[in-house]
Amino acid sequence: MKTEFQFSNLLGTVYGKGNLLFTPDGTCLLSPVGNRVSIFDLVNSKSYTLPFAHRRNIARLALNPRGNLLLSVDEDGRAILTNVPRRIALYHFSFRGEVSALAFAPSGRHFAAGIGRQIEVWHTPSTPDVADGDLEFAPFVRHRIYTGHFDNVRSIEWSTDSRFFLSASKDLTARIWSMDPEEGFVPTTLGGHRQGVVGAWFSKDQETIYTVSKDGALFVWKYVLRPDAPPDATDNDENWQWRIADRHYFVQSNAHVTCAAFHPESKLLVAGFSNGIFTIHELPEFSQIQNLSISQNDIDFVAMNKTGEWLAFGASKLGQLLVWEWQSESYILKQQGHFDSMNAIAHSPDGQRVITAADDGKIKVWDVNSGFCVVTFTEHISGVTACEFAKRGNVLFTASLDGSIRAWDLIRYRNFRTFTAPSRLSFSSLAVDPSGEVVCAGSIDSFDIHIWSVQTGQLLDRLSGHEGPVSSLAFAPDGGTLVSGSWDHTVRVWNIFARTQTSEPLQLMADILCVAFRPDSKQIAVTTLDGQLTFWSVSEASQQGGIDAQRDVSGGRKMTDRRTAANVAGTKSFTCIRYSADGSCVLAGGNSKYICLYDAQSGVLVKKFTVSVNLSLDGTQEFLNSRLLTDAGPQGLIDDQGEASDPEDRRDNTLPGAQRGDAARKTRPEIRVPAVGFSPTGRAFCAASTEGLLIYSLDTGFQFDPFDLDVTVTPASTLATLAQKDYLKALVMAFRLNERNLIRRVYEGIPVEDIQLVVKDIPTVYLGRLLRFVAVQADESPHLEFNLRWIEGILSKHGRWLKDNRGLVESEVRQVEKCVRRIQNELARLVDENVYRIEYLLGQPREVEKGEEVRRLAFEVDGEGDVGEMEGVQGGEEEDDEDEWMGIE
Repeated sequence: MKTEFQFSNLLGTVYGKGNLLFTPDGTCLLSPVGNRVSIFDLVNSKSYTLPFAHRRNIARLALNPRGNLLLSVDEDGRAILTNVPRRIALYHFSFRGEVSALAFAPSGRHFAAGIGRQIEVWHTPSTPDVADGDLEFAPFVRHRIYTGHFDNVRSIEWSTDSRFFLSASKDLTARIWSMDPEEGFVPTTLGGHRQGVVGAWFSKDQETIYTVSKDGALFVWKYVLRPDAPPDATDNDENWQWRIADRHYFVQSNAHVTCAAFHPESKLLVAGFSNGIFTIHELPEFSQIQNLSISQNDIDFVAMNKTGEWLAFGASKLGQLLVWEWQSESYILKQQGHFDSMNAIAHSPDGQRVITAADDGKIKVWDVNSGFCVVTFTEHISGVTACEFAKRGNVLFTASLDGSIRAWDLIRYRNFRTFTAPSRLSFSSLAVDPSGEVVCAGSIDSFDIHIWSVQTGQLLDRLSGHEGPVSSLAFAPDGGTLVSGSWDHTVRVWNIFARTQTSEPLQLMADILCVAFRPDSKQIAVTTLDGQLTFWSVSEASQQGGIDAQRDVSGGRKMTDRRTAANVAGTKSFTCIRYSADGSCVLAGGNSKYICLYDAQSGVLVKKFTVSVNLSLDGTQEFLNSRLLTDAGPQGLIDDQGEASDPEDRRDNTLPGAQRGDAARKTRPEIRVPAVGFSPTGRAFCAASTEGLLIYSLDTGFQFDPFDLDVTVTPASTLATLAQKDYLKALVMAFRLNERNLIRRVYEGIPVEDIQLVVKDIPTVYLGRLLRFVAVQADESPHLEFNLRWIEGILSKHGRWLKDNRGLVESEVRQVEKCVRRIQNELARLVDENVYRIEYLLGQPREVEKGEEVRRLAFEVDGEGDVGEMEGVQGGEEEDDEDEWMGIE
């Protein structure tokens, strides 16, 4: 089994905190998710997460005008400069302070950062694709520091010529700065607001400035003559000043402005409020266009794309991300993650969807390919603890603390069956018979296992025998055996379909946390509270192996721990375990920052995955920093918001002692992995963590293959090889460089008659990537027969290899099958339409007339005539014999 799993995507969370960004073309949206950046392609309905990660949550993002450089800054002021098309981190840098505003100049040569009360302007680092220079040794060079504000800077906006910029601050003012000293220009302060200024913007002609404050006041500033200036002194700049020309006010009762954005071209101002309402006004008349409510909590940030048609809103309280098209009044994107801890995950049988269940009572269905949430079920009224698919059909079962087991139809997206016990129980574990006819559940309140019939919904039986709460259940893949684990230190093997429902107890040394069946139904893996992994034979009821995993799983010290991570008992055991698709490995996770992959046969630790390096979470560092320890305790636990200037920042709504749920919002979240799961294809696995649903895959989508590369393999040499008609070599070189545009040029440059020869000799290592590329081309390009010839050649020449290695290319084959079926349906529909059209044309009366045009039309309608005769007619021979024409017809 291959073990080179790499981080591929982050699902389950769409927005954390910070600002949102549209790409220059307006088709993609960049959203900070914890310490990572997710990019949502709004046109193709796909999303992906950039591979780099910050050490803390991201506070600000900025994108240069070309859209190829992304500057992301975390809460500590540490920045990463990223090449977005390549998804490569270029530079790491520290601003040595919290950055509250960040913006690139329209020229792309500079960017401004608001650090506390100061504004720093820096030169943009050059990249290799810039014609005027190579990479610098010291890429971040500061241009100048601007001081004058008395409180934190909240926003920075540049003028179109990149000579001036506006800054808005919490000190109730906005200021105009020039990047370089300008003759006659003096930095200007725009005052008059009664609360902190949220944003300030130039108009398109830069003759007007708009400022919006927190209390909902909009000031319109004009550059006019001083009242005391002499009439003949209009040429002197000293006699001109910025003055308030008009005042407008947003009328929102008991709500304040939390964010605002202005689009100079369309003169639209969008404002978001603390009650979840946003408004759209047209300036300078301040006429309201729309007023809508999109959230129950604060709207943290709003952004507009380049054309001003799409508005993006982020609300961090519930993790909402919305893209609204204001003209058609419709949602382009509407996503929301879980706002509480995820408890369970499940892969669909085809591996295309992942189910997540959380403490907020919601069940979400995520599409693996697009990264979007397809549907959300909210029928449960308490936390959902377990979820599992029936092996046949699109049926999902979930268990909840509200005392119900529910069955969901994932075709019609509805709850079609609900199972309950005679007494009120909180179910914590679930198992489904592979045939989908029987569902079993265990509870922490009862020692019995409840069994229901899916067809009738009736309770069939209760299995007694355990002397403690049932913590885990698992059905054998062949459906003959049920295994249960309990806190009474035993695992019991049940044959529930036999006449006598006897159980075989397997004695262990500690509480059972999780059990899992091997895909061949011959072995089970058990994880216990003492940190041991044991493997048992089901038929012989004997132990086959064991792993002491305490040292592997322990890691991550919480801020309140008195002991080091190696000595804390809470992180010394795995809470979830799953077998791989081929049964050769087991994947385990727990209340730790590590996920461990073991070889089931030898017990060797194959690979250790670090879930997160985010220091904003508890349990991500091995040792605490002694400089952050004070007499009052760890510095991170001291409430530093008691003296905040805003009342809503001082207000503390948490409950004493609450560690989870909405009542503990101010506490530091802890890193943990409550659930892991392998994809049925074996090419990926997912893990539910505190930050979201992490996808690790062997097919990372965008990867650089450095093997077999040398200095001669370049895009130019690849195209030269194609011109020399060495098609196979050119295709392999393009795959090694892994540039999609280059691969497409080589692919389309291969003649049709040479496709079979190229496919025959292509190395098998590139077959999967070729299949995936051809499937994408079949969906996107208009070359129908060309793509089908490639598919036919691959399947005919390498069909045996594809069958023997189905686990490696199953997703690619499924993608090809999907596109071929789509082409077939479209052609069938086209042919049906053409049949009716031809029958209609043939049924029309035709008049026989003299002349070239009528003869040509008659031949086109009925093409069974003699081509030679028609060529003679076209050459100028005119025949007046109507009998000959009737003969042709």
